[in-house]
Amino acid sequence: MENPFKKYARQFSENRLFQKLQTYTRQAGLKVVYSALLMFYAFRRKETPLWARRIIIGVLGYFIMPIDALPDLTPIIGYTDDLGVLSFGLVTIAAFVNDEVRINARKKLKDWFGEFDVQELREVDRQL
Repeated sequence: MENPFKKYARQFSENRLFQKLQTYTRQAGLKVVYSALLMFYAFRRKETPLWARRIIIGVLGYFIMPIDALPDLTPIIGYTDDLGVLSFGLVTIAAFVNDEVRINARKKLKDWFGEFDVQELREVDRQL
């Protein structure tokens, strides 16, 4: 399968991802941040194959990129395309999102959001 997000891969780095997530956590919202964290922690699993890592890098690169289909500076609407791209990526690599990945993502969410309603994450988890 050709990776449609290959051109965004050069945007990806762990530092850039976490910088964007920490800066725009509230603006992006729980689902977007959770989706990005699931992708990131799946990327870090040694069991995740190279083809899936390439998709993750491209998708997260798209997310990090400051100018995309809908500029992220636009409240709420600006992250709609990011959520769509992250959802596509998650469905594609779903086999590599295990309980450990979910736990790590939720721990980081708690660091950034404090207490949150876990029910809000079900829509993302149902895709997997």
